[in-house]
Amino acid sequence: MYEGPVQNLIDEFGKLPGIGPKSAQRLAFHLLQTESESVERLRSALQAVVDGVTYCEVCGTVAAAERCRICSDPRRDPTLVCVVEEPKDIEAIERTREFRGLYHVLGGALDPINGVGPNELRIAGLLRRVGEQNDGDEIAEIIIATDPNTTGEATSTYLARLLRPFPDLVVSRLASGLPMGADLEFADELTLGSALSGRRVLSGGEEQPARSGGVLRPDQAEPAEAGRADSGQAETSPNAEPGRADAGPAAQSGQAAGSEAEESRGVSVPHRP
Repeated sequence: MYEGPVQNLIDEFGKLPGIGPKSAQRLAFHLLQTESESVERLRSALQAVVDGVTYCEVCGTVAAAERCRICSDPRRDPTLVCVVEEPKDIEAIERTREFRGLYHVLGGALDPINGVGPNELRIAGLLRRVGEQNDGDEIAEIIIATDPNTTGEATSTYLARLLRPFPDLVVSRLASGLPMGADLEFADELTLGSALSGRRVLSGGEEQPARSGGVLRPDQAEPAEAGRADSGQAETSPNAEPGRADAGPAAQSGQAAGSEAEESRGVSVPHRP
């Protein structure tokens, strides 16, 4: 334990997220050994945050002017809007270099237990943006990029329900699944289940119906497969022996029992990508 301003500084650093007692102590003594100009710049930056931070009037992220650099960029696609929870999520998506649209920051996620409802978020601003036109261009798609947790999924479901009355608007959700370089044996049940339900087709997706895997009964077979089975029986029937054409009651009952057993077992269908 130290005395005076040094201990007060350590205590204040320790209140920051991700800063433990040892890290707070190192930061405090680092400032003691730093030049006065660096300390003054830090003090000015903290004072500017205290005086007030400017938020973009369009998307709601932290900005240096009325509009952020993304909303002011004419090369961005105004018909595509990605909805995120916090401004830090924008930087994560921008690092992918795959998204060229605009953003909308909600300022959090729905959390009724902690008193965060729709009125505490920028949901009304999102609805206004959808109903308005930006330089003559209407929003064509909303990508909901909330966190894949309980509050994020609840927020995604709530937004999808609010945006449903817009008939020409496409509402999508970021896919959840296995990370690159991961092993299946270390994936939890929820992540692996989400990866299965959100899988993408590599080939033959238009010809085959969508199935989640499991057992396919003979009465669920495709018409083409049923037709091939009938044609196969028709081809083999002329070559059948006359004695087998009119089988006795025992043979017919045996065939019926075999077909019922086969129907009860079903045909195993593997998972398709």
